[in-house]
Amino acid sequence: MTDSGPDSGRSHGVSAAVVCKAVSMVVAKAGVANAVGAYGERLAARYLVESGMQILDRNWRCDQGEIDIVAMDGTCLVIVEVKTRRSLAFGSPVEAVSAVKAARLRRLAGCWLADHRSSYDDVAD
Repeated sequence: MTDSGPDSGRSHGVSAAVVCKAVSMVVAKAGVANAVGAYGERLAARYLVESGMQILDRNWRCDQGEIDIVAMDGTCLVIVEVKTRRSLAFGSPVEAVSAVKAARLRRLAGCWLADHRSSYDDVAD
């Protein structure tokens, strides 16, 4: 009989080695996903610069969330959400940006602009 009480130090007879291996697999998978995301952000930034835009900020954070890339296209502020996919098995990147996410990005754009307005007075309203 396996003791599975909260104070036993064991959980349903699963060995520590099995738990360690499962945790390692999850961490490794997250590491790959983060690497793919970082690669996509570098590609996106390079594309924007080559298209004539100026990168103002990358991975900007506030208490409301994060903006992947903030750029200027002339006097137009451009907020970029980068979605990198290794395959289309879970849909295209554009499908990952829901109406809720788009609304959050608009709020974040306002937050970013409030923090940086004095530096970018020429941004078109």
